[in-house]
Amino acid sequence: QVQLVESGGGLVQAGGTLRLSCAPSGSIFSFSGMGWYRQRPGTQREWVAIINDKGDTDIADSLKGRFTISGDVAKNTIYLQMNSLKPEDTAVYYCYGTSLARQYWGQGTQVTISS
Repeated sequence: QVQLVESGGGLVQAGGTLRLSCAPSGSIFSFSGMGWYRQRPGTQREWVAIINDKGDTDIADSLKGRFTISGDVAKNTIYLQMNSLKPEDTAVYYCYGTSLARQYWGQGTQVTISS
């Protein structure tokens, strides 16, 4: 059973920073890539960032310059560094891992940015 657990969410003021973590709970799984999605209130889930098993990364265009993804896919452990946070970054952030075209999800962590 693949279990991913997010942590690091919370309430911060606009302009602040947060670092989200995603780590396995239980056995390590062989992912080809891992990443983050977020779901803002009243919207569909949107893709945020990805890192593959070679360490290549990509960030959604609208978030480049403020968000950075890092980590070790082989250890099923990744991070999302979020800087210069804005109220519109308020969302539930979900970690995922991809294996053979199937995605495995964490339970999400709430990020709330106050203005």
